[in-house]
Amino acid sequence: MSTFTEETRLRAREIIARYPADRSRSALLPLLHLVQSEEGYVSPAGVEFCAEVLGLNKAQVGAVATFYTMYKRKPTGDYLVSVCTNTMCDVLGGQKVYDALAEHLGVGHEETTADGKITLEHAECLAACDYGPVMTVNYDFFDNVEPQGALDVVEELRAGGRPMPTRGARLCTLKEMAVQLAGFADERDGAVADGGPGVPSLRGLRLAEQHGVSVPGFDPKTPIRSKADADRAAAEAKAKAEAAKPAPAAEPAKPEAATGSTAPDVKAPDAKSPQVRTAETRQPDAATAVPDAPGTKVPVDGPAPVPRDAQAAQAAGTAANPPAGDGKPAGDAVGAQERNLKEAEAGTGADGADPADANGSGVRK
Repeated sequence: MSTFTEETRLRAREIIARYPADRSRSALLPLLHLVQSEEGYVSPAGVEFCAEVLGLNKAQVGAVATFYTMYKRKPTGDYLVSVCTNTMCDVLGGQKVYDALAEHLGVGHEETTADGKITLEHAECLAACDYGPVMTVNYDFFDNVEPQGALDVVEELRAGGRPMPTRGARLCTLKEMAVQLAGFADERDGAVADGGPGVPSLRGLRLAEQHGVSVPGFDPKTPIRSKADADRAAAEAKAKAEAAKPAPAAEPAKPEAATGSTAPDVKAPDAKSPQVRTAETRQPDAATAVPDAPGTKVPVDGPAPVPRDAQAAQAAGTAANPPAGDGKPAGDAVGAQERNLKEAEAGTGADGADPADANGSGVRK
């Protein structure tokens, strides 16, 4: 079993400290990224480590680790190459890119090259349809990629290089990326200084500038206030709104009830939530308010009917409900019920013969 470094344990405590004491299990997601940053995947030892520091059992941790695809359950290469083969990218050639990489690297879905450098995978959607087909390396984008361009990228990676993504920061290894996903800054020099937005991402802004579209009264040079200033301004605005409210009028005296009822007042139905009204309608109980109106009857539970009474009630109901238009009866005929009951009590069949035939087979001829 792996023994995690002291640095990982210190970072784990730092992650847990970000959450309220009674919500520490919310730290599970970044902790899983943290153990993946050390081992390259979430191993059984990583699951046990997360369970230990959070006071959970391993089944709870494993359920989360197996739900999200970003947590790898077997050793993964330094560079995770994901090719989108969903509808839009597939139409634009995404499957051809994936097939070219699979043939060139000699691996399939979620398989790693022998040198441990590249792990290849299908991706259902990378949320960049306007750049399709797209490929990511450790979640950094390579847009409008073609088979040969994808091969050039993986060959540069295998040679020790780090090709520049189309958008975003410069590439890092999967372990380095997992540290960032755990909530820690990328300490590499100039790690976030590269990259920039793509043309499709800026298309809406460019169209707005071209046609003079802007938000009324918006000054782009307005400074961004700190949280303390924003909270203070919100509190002042709330106080002004409260001061501007008119004084509440005195409530008129309630008229004497015409019926002279002593029943407690019941709020109008609209004052209740829809859930409460539905529950009271479906299953009223002793606490459910009953309107004190003339003619209102409260059902009273009576004794349970005996079998004969039940048959009579069913027969009466059948007689009062004629067959539907399709000719199907609403219930069994009373005579047939009586006959079947007598035969069952007598232990005889419909033809008057004993169910067990004389030959002892129990099957009628």
